Amino acid sequence: MKITKLTTYRIPPRWMLLKIETDEGIVGWGEPVIEGKARSVETAVEEFGHYLIGQDPRRINDLWQVMYRGGFYRGGAILMSAMAGIDQALWDIKGKALGVPVYELLGGLVRDRMKTYSWVGGDRPADVIAGIQALREAGFDTFKMNGTEEFGLVDTSKKVDAAVARIAEIREAFGNDIEFGIDFHGRVAAPMAKVLLKELEPYRPLFVEEPVLAEQAEYYPRLAEATSIPLAAGERMYSRFEFKHVFERGGISILQPDLSHAGGITECVKIAAMAEAYDVTLAPHCPLGPIALASCLQVDFISYNAVIQEQSMGIHYNKGGEVLDYVLNPEDFHLDKGYIKPLPKPGLGVVINEEKVIEASRNAPEWRNPLWRHFDGSVAEW
Repeated sequence: MKITKLTTYRIPPRWMLLKIETDEGIVGWGEPVIEGKARSVETAVEEFGHYLIGQDPRRINDLWQVMYRGGFYRGGAILMSAMAGIDQALWDIKGKALGVPVYELLGGLVRDRMKTYSWVGGDRPADVIAGIQALREAGFDTFKMNGTEEFGLVDTSKKVDAAVARIAEIREAFGNDIEFGIDFHGRVAAPMAKVLLKELEPYRPLFVEEPVLAEQAEYYPRLAEATSIPLAAGERMYSRFEFKHVFERGGISILQPDLSHAGGITECVKIAAMAEAYDVTLAPHCPLGPIALASCLQVDFISYNAVIQEQSMGIHYNKGGEVLDYVLNPEDFHLDKGYIKPLPKPGLGVVINEEKVIEASRNAPEWRNPLWRHFDGSVAEW
């Protein structure tokens, strides 16, 4: 079998899909994208095509190493995201060629269903109580929300009180009937992270995500020593070579690699195994589309330390396109009380509505994340 063609489609709301064709008619789909940098990743995918056209797509390990090591410069958000989508599509092809789901190729199921959570509250957390209530009616009992809006390197007690009051209201409204994670989203710098974590402890969140930015990872063990709240991170780390330093230092309880950013299935299976060796749990990051979610699930279902899966059905970013809009087998993604079963079809388990993808790609928006500024005019972390 030989790879004959790679085609990318930028589609609403902020995704990009990749189709890899072969001379035997088997097609694989991936989702290589950096939110807001889709064109950059698209170019990287095109450049990787030099290594892929004419090669056997079933030699996934070799092709991964060729892409990673063959160009001398390596790593980073753009290259690893391009590799991730290609890797997903190669696994999709191999599973389809052998007639089995990818999780069977990775050793088979370690669980029968996977727990998921839902986002609530938007970029600027608001109407969280009403949002949780609506999602509870849909069967969810676990949620994630942004913890703050703009937050200065050193900020006021008023800002701290506002962030804590929102969380207090949730516990008062729902007690222990729900669980929730709080995403600092890299908006909180080290001087304020310790303050917020201490104030939030009485409300026992499931985790605090990105308590500081990944480039400040040396603070993870220091913050972990100062709080009982589990700390989560990983969406802005792109390979096992970055993650190994976090494992060595300690501090992170929940690891969140993104299957569309961190080298795909091939790399994230290795990252998950490394995490298990350090007694760190796995909760893949996934605010993206159907291929990204399906890829996460393949890893979840073979990783003993996987505890919960993010999914973006109904998330606030989804303007002009929803996760299942481009899928011809939405029934396989059915959520029952927040749980999803293994996708039963061969490969990644997603049947893409190619006609709809092509049509949507003709008017794809140029999604960009907001640019926020502090009151003094300086740039704020979004």
